[in-house]
Amino acid sequence: MRSILRPIDARLLVLLPLFFVSGCAALIYQVLWVRELGLLFGSTAQAAALTIGIFFTGIALGGWFWGRRAAALRDSLRGFGWLELAVGATALGHFFLLDLYQALYPALYQWLGHLPLFDTLLKALLAAGVLLLPSFLMGGTLPMLGEYLVRDQAELGQRGSLLYAINTAGAATGALAAGFVLPIWLGFHGSYLIAVGLDLVVGTAALMLAWFWGPPEVAAQRPAPARCRAVDRPSAGSLVWVVAFASGFAALAIEVIWTRLFAQVLQNSVYTYAVVLVTFLLALSLGAALANRLCRLSGARVSQVLGALLGLSAVLVAVSPWLFSWMTGELSYVGAGAGWGNYLRSVAGVAAVVMLIPAVIFGAVLPYLLRLLQQSQQGPGRLIGSLIAVNTVGSILGALAAGFIILPFVGANVGLLMLAACYLLLMFAVQVNEGGGWRVQRGALAAGVLAAVLVMALALPVGQLQRVSLQAAHQERLLDFVEGSHASVAVIERDGHRLLRANNHYTLGGTGALASERNQTLIPMMTHPAPRDVFYLGMGTGITAGAALLFPVDRVVVCELLPEVVQLAPRWFGPWSEGLFSDPRVEIHAEDGRNCLRRSQDTYDLIISDLFTPWKAGTGNLYTLEHYRRAAQRLNPGGLYVQWIPTYQVSRSEFGIIARTMTEAFDQVVLWRGDLFPNHSVVALVGQPEASPLDPMVPVAHGRSLAGNPALPEDLLAAVSLRFYAGNITASQLFASYPVNTENRALIELQAPRTQRAMQAGLVRALTGDQLGLLYEQLQQAPGLDQDPYLGRLTDAQRGYVVAGRSYFHYGVYRLAGLDQQAAPFLEDFLQRTPFQQAPADPPQPETLSGWEE
Repeated sequence: MRSILRPIDARLLVLLPLFFVSGCAALIYQVLWVRELGLLFGSTAQAAALTIGIFFTGIALGGWFWGRRAAALRDSLRGFGWLELAVGATALGHFFLLDLYQALYPALYQWLGHLPLFDTLLKALLAAGVLLLPSFLMGGTLPMLGEYLVRDQAELGQRGSLLYAINTAGAATGALAAGFVLPIWLGFHGSYLIAVGLDLVVGTAALMLAWFWGPPEVAAQRPAPARCRAVDRPSAGSLVWVVAFASGFAALAIEVIWTRLFAQVLQNSVYTYAVVLVTFLLALSLGAALANRLCRLSGARVSQVLGALLGLSAVLVAVSPWLFSWMTGELSYVGAGAGWGNYLRSVAGVAAVVMLIPAVIFGAVLPYLLRLLQQSQQGPGRLIGSLIAVNTVGSILGALAAGFIILPFVGANVGLLMLAACYLLLMFAVQVNEGGGWRVQRGALAAGVLAAVLVMALALPVGQLQRVSLQAAHQERLLDFVEGSHASVAVIERDGHRLLRANNHYTLGGTGALASERNQTLIPMMTHPAPRDVFYLGMGTGITAGAALLFPVDRVVVCELLPEVVQLAPRWFGPWSEGLFSDPRVEIHAEDGRNCLRRSQDTYDLIISDLFTPWKAGTGNLYTLEHYRRAAQRLNPGGLYVQWIPTYQVSRSEFGIIARTMTEAFDQVVLWRGDLFPNHSVVALVGQPEASPLDPMVPVAHGRSLAGNPALPEDLLAAVSLRFYAGNITASQLFASYPVNTENRALIELQAPRTQRAMQAGLVRALTGDQLGLLYEQLQQAPGLDQDPYLGRLTDAQRGYVVAGRSYFHYGVYRLAGLDQQAAPFLEDFLQRTPFQQAPADPPQPETLSGWEE
């Protein structure tokens, strides 16, 4: 062993950490860009595809452009340093361009927004303005550094694959930091500035090292020695680019499909998405390390090694649907009942078993292709840049094909088998170009045939794999299923009722909870004197939005994020939706509701935000101060913003953050119950841009109109509505000390997933039962019903109806706990305060409330 390293080896050891940090910064940018542009464009598959597509386009163009110029520079290390500085500098334009877009988009949409092509073009121009130049510069960093460090063409495979491995390991670290650490500590803007700072440090360090070391010596480009012969036949050179393109296509398509599979069994928070992404990037890094070892083999034929990698990739990808089904117990929820740490370990374990080995193998293909290019007379920077460009173009098309063609038309499992077949075709193409004798070809082709047989054997029974987890205890039966670009959505029959379920564990409503779902419209609309224009964020089954048509409305606008839901709901829930899907007064858009409100200048009497699972990635954006302020601007005078919250999915902390945030955007925020259930209850935070008291005759008039009976007693109708009132959030000041949820400090998005796991482990109480009862007591005591400005026009008897609702809730809590003796006084108080002639039936607990099931 040599005791003294060559100068270039010593420099390699110094530069590798810098390139690791460069990769880390790049993935922090990418994660934050996807989130920020999702906030602007909407959390849709198209918006995510647009962002990723433009980012990868910049990488491809940068690799191609800078790779061709690396050899012309006297010192490519200096070029690498300037590129890193330029990435940091241009990335700062992100803040200016996003503010400009928010200012101009509503006006431009009013002008040409009726043209979908214009809307898409406008978003593409903004995404290109934010992403294209920084990513174009990023794409040049690997070719530049490769040009500097590969001084002997025979080392192209080894050094190029090593650089790729280190940079991708840095990317995995960046994804981990952007998912778990930086936003919690610094917020998203601070996290972004950290990435800028990392690039500036790397660029400055590279320039200082270039100055200290001076320009490298010019090395003659020597052909590879005979034992390292890279290209076995003249046509193999062109095959390299075919394999680079096709392997990029397959790898990114596989990642998209795997991500969809994991969405069926995970919490789907920012954290679980980060775990899946980090696992994939780590596998690619290990794959490049494997390629580095393979490049050092002295006796193996390059085509045989490449063929083996492709054949193994085919088999392992074909096995992955079966492995996923086995590891998840046929789509059971991963880590059910586990606390936060154990849950993440469970997710990481399943992700590693399903993804790690296949991704390591197909992740070795691209860097190993550098080994086949060692005989080329072109410079290392140009070769690396061209290879990255071709592979990245394939990756763009693969991601788009997986999301918009493969998943909607053939599904995840068949899609994976098709991509496995793609690797098989590449393997056979490589073997056809094999330059050995008949014995060599025969062995290689035999291995290929064996791999093909294995893939076909796995393909034949793929239809047996379960697409939806059905609960036998509830006699669940699959009625319909759509696997689309946004989600996998099923209509299920359960205990004689129908329910709509997205991604296997997220119930979007059903016919078993008709009263509860309709109440989400009836309760707030009963308090508005003349609700004519109503906007809904979220549709689900359409039962909630359909209830608006019971009133004399002029227009109902519904924005549902999942187009698969829009496709299935009319087919299976039409009879319960009051004509929602056929009434000419109704507009239904398969789009992010936040984006609908942002771009339009239309105003409404009510904006009703449906029940959402608070820990899901992207859902936290519906609880931000920026969103509430924007929504307040879209309300007519006297308008109401209604934020429904599933109390069984939040703790008091998350509820308090949302309530506090709404008080910053609205002059008055009051709380209404959506039901009187002791458990699995839903509540509505109702915001008024200008505080005004409740007119008690409004619900009376609406009640008579809905019943078609103008003679119904006033006290009866008032009691029916007022029993659901819970208290005044603004006047109580109960949550004045809680933090505000913003797009930069996304407290709900980052805290709710941890709380959800703590609730499952029994470490934190959900806001149900006695916890919710305590909140109701506090609201009625502060400031007191007689001091509540919202109730200023009520009589003492009408305030008694409010107290009666609280008593009936407590009655239900005690009955649920089996404490009938303690429950009896609350029922007696309820009957004394209301005009009801008899005690209501025991509070039912609906089986199909909107929400999540583990």
